[in-house]
Amino acid sequence: MNNNKCLIYVTRKLHFNAAHKLYNTNWSEEKNIEVFGKCANSNWHGHNFDLYVTVKGTPNPETGFVIDLKVLKDLVEEKIISKIDHRNINLDVDFMAGQMASIENLAIAIWNELNPFITSGQLHCIKIYETPRQYVEYFG
Repeated sequence: MNNNKCLIYVTRKLHFNAAHKLYNTNWSEEKNIEVFGKCANSNWHGHNFDLYVTVKGTPNPETGFVIDLKVLKDLVEEKIISKIDHRNINLDVDFMAGQMASIENLAIAIWNELNPFITSGQLHCIKIYETPRQYVEYFG
């Protein structure tokens, strides 16, 4: 089989801990609690997030890589993990400024932060697990 014609998906998993609050400042306290429940807690709440970054492409004939996963790990740690780990998503994370701190918006923001720097292969998916039973996927 000719590897130059194969489309391969490679994924790097990373982990971070962060706090956030779901709260619409245009709504009353009562409406925020009605819509967001415990996630609108005035004292915030936190999660142990798992982040999956998937890049697609054809393997380089010289290395066999779509992307060097060490390079991908370093990029995600620099652009995302260093800014979000053990932080408050609403208050401390520059790429989330002015946005509702939902995991849906977080996935889009992470995509937007990483995509310009993926030079080998093409960013395919950002997947974020907020809990073991709840995750989002964003495909750009």
